[in-house]
Amino acid sequence: MKPASPAPTDAHRQPAPNHHGQATDRAVLAAIARQAMIEHGLEPDFPAPARQELAAITGPAKPSADVRDQRNLLWASIDNDESRDLDQLTVAETLADGRVRILVAVADVDALVRKGSALDGHAARNTTSVYTPATIFPMLPEELSTNLTSLNEEQDRIAVVADMVFAADGSLAAAELYRAVVRNRAKLAYNSVAAWLDGTGPAPRRIGEVPGLDENLRLQDRVAQQMVGLRHRHGALSLQTLAANAVFAGDALATLELDQPNRAKQLIEEFMVAANAVAARYLTGKNFPSFRRVLKDPERWERIVQLAAEYSDRLPATPDAVALEGFLNRRRTADPEKFPDLSLAVIKLIGRGEYTLDLPGGQAPGHFALAVKDYTHSTAPNRRFPDLLTQRLLKAALAGVPLPYTVPELTELAKHCTEQEDAATKVERQAGKSAAALLLSGRMGESFDAIVTGASPKGTWVRVFQPPTEGRLEREFQNLDVGDKVRVRLMRTDVQRGFIDFARD
Repeated sequence: MKPASPAPTDAHRQPAPNHHGQATDRAVLAAIARQAMIEHGLEPDFPAPARQELAAITGPAKPSADVRDQRNLLWASIDNDESRDLDQLTVAETLADGRVRILVAVADVDALVRKGSALDGHAARNTTSVYTPATIFPMLPEELSTNLTSLNEEQDRIAVVADMVFAADGSLAAAELYRAVVRNRAKLAYNSVAAWLDGTGPAPRRIGEVPGLDENLRLQDRVAQQMVGLRHRHGALSLQTLAANAVFAGDALATLELDQPNRAKQLIEEFMVAANAVAARYLTGKNFPSFRRVLKDPERWERIVQLAAEYSDRLPATPDAVALEGFLNRRRTADPEKFPDLSLAVIKLIGRGEYTLDLPGGQAPGHFALAVKDYTHSTAPNRRFPDLLTQRLLKAALAGVPLPYTVPELTELAKHCTEQEDAATKVERQAGKSAAALLLSGRMGESFDAIVTGASPKGTWVRVFQPPTEGRLEREFQNLDVGDKVRVRLMRTDVQRGFIDFARD
């Protein structure tokens, strides 16, 4: 869950009372998230040396003479409504023979956050920003990540640009990387852009204010849709889960809203996947090691085959992403309501991604779910440390200077980033469960429509449709299986531990 708006953090802060002297929902959830950060080995606050370094940074990085000037292009950002740490901009240009040039600009965070600095040390410790319902624990101070290293609207910033040319069928025809000065002409949000692209809503204000931006975004959307079709034909998986975002009214938790996929998110996802693959191949071409994001072939493929058989479908005996994508498409068409739960089961059986170091001449396993062989993380350096590492490798390769890390250092960092990402995921999951428990805490004895999401000797779990929350079914769960619809009654909640218990109604 991402919060509706970020809140500052403070090591000694206690839950802030409301005017009745009671701790607010936001304060309670922030305190729970803070404790979870500590318990999982993450630093919730910036150490004093990092703050001292920050105080000495007085403005954005200045470009050198070898940095290109691309401020004249119709760059725009598309992100979550509440996002202020803007890592990427995109723009398109029509070429001959049906080809289209797509440029992705990624904030040059390394220009201000130097390797070995105290700011870098904190980023390397946590390795990621952690998003919880009531507060964000940013990897970098917000004075940087939402300002001086963010690609903010109408601000000149240095970026690393992936300059790509796509053929009419959505395949990559050519690519290059370089540094450039860019200027964000419009800060846009996923939901409003998607509604405009779908014809269900008006154009966002900034699209109408920037001449030519509407045509440019429609061109980007057309290319992205071609890329979607091509990747899924190659086996990229159409997985859909039900992530819920907390919505606050002031400091009171009002509801949980499902985060729905849409065309604007798809547009950015496709371009980021392409830019990440270009970055990985560029480093390989320069004989540099690269920090890869991999998802190996599923170890539990046999169980995925069994799962398909339960739906009277058939998958081959060995992992096959194209066949799995076909099965997923058939199930989404046949039963869209249950598809997110099937997706979640498949995701758990596929396993988690991890970071690994790919040496020159190596054979990294690729990313099974994305159908991409060469893949790194490079497009979110304000939020993820692996992206900042990759940026430093790219800049060294571009400048023709030696590798900024030793191979043993990079190998250890790959392992560390995987471990810390797992820890951050646990914090976010725990905080999200606490928010759901808090939202339901005043509704004991109420009944809800639900669907069974898990049934095993360890317990039976159900998902309530409204508000979208999951909990354990305490009793009367005999003969229930995944996908069954049931009526349940709320029995108890534990906000601190994030527990929600139901009984069959």
